[in-house]
Amino acid sequence: MKKPNKEFWRAIKFGLFSISAGLIEILSFTLLTELTPLPYAPRYIIALVLSVLWNFTLNRQFTFKSANNVPIAMLKVALYYVVFTPLSTWLGDYLSGVLGWNEYLVTALNMIINFVTEFLYQRFFVFGKSLDTNALARKQQEKEAQEEGSPEDIQEEKAEN
Repeated sequence: MKKPNKEFWRAIKFGLFSISAGLIEILSFTLLTELTPLPYAPRYIIALVLSVLWNFTLNRQFTFKSANNVPIAMLKVALYYVVFTPLSTWLGDYLSGVLGWNEYLVTALNMIINFVTEFLYQRFFVFGKSLDTNALARKQQEKEAQEEGSPEDIQEEKAEN
């Protein structure tokens, strides 16, 4: 598979898994909003943590196909959220509390910002050096190599003609 095409599909997979994580985030945020007296910030943070765990697990295995050290990769993701979470929580509190924006709209805005920045962060920093190194990736690489044929097969085919 050509690299640009591979990266396009990698971004599509990340997007689809992020949509599923977004559903987990918005569902848990909605449940916390409707069923608890918690203020915006804790509802947002709880929902965010649930979606991050889901998204990290799926994207590590299926999008980036990384065999790197899970605790180190998770620590790198946690570092992203050490910056993103306070900024997005502050933005959410400001937009919803001070400016009176709809809390669901604010959460959606934070989710879009998170999607774009996290893909770039994970692609180039968290998994950049370990892309396509897990068992799933090796199996796919072996399959592609068989479909393309080894150099020996190509030489034998030329010799027969």
